[in-house]
Amino acid sequence: MLFNSYEFIFIFLPVTAILYFVIGSFNRGAAAAWLALMSLVFYGWWDERYVILLLLSITFNFMVGIGITKQSVGSPWRKRILVFGIVGDLTLLGYYKYFNFFLSTVNQVADSHFYMAEIILPLGISFFTFTQIAYLVDAYQGKAREYNFIHYILF
Repeated sequence: MLFNSYEFIFIFLPVTAILYFVIGSFNRGAAAAWLALMSLVFYGWWDERYVILLLLSITFNFMVGIGITKQSVGSPWRKRILVFGIVGDLTLLGYYKYFNFFLSTVNQVADSHFYMAEIILPLGISFFTFTQIAYLVDAYQGKAREYNFIHYILF
């Protein structure tokens, strides 16, 4: 669904906004959960299979961020957890963006015939990966702390 499509402008956006404000008048937490759900629905409109990937990435980074902030400043574990999170994020990104390129290069150089999977690049993977890496760095520097999963999804 595109931002300029009729279904977005006349159905998705109004329903999401109206229900957000109605729910928010009774319960702000439920309104935030509604908005998070609708964000995932919007992302999944393109291909619902990648919502699971997005949720796994969000959950991973949320847990790593908590792990970083729970360590005292100056603890060697704080930096190790940050590095673990960044390596995990870059591994995911590298798989989707560069795995077939790497295999193609190996096949050409070594005259091999490794099977190249049909990997579809998830929408916005670079954006949400680097945004979450920035969050982890901010958590490491003590600039960001988020202990509410719904709020982190909205982030």
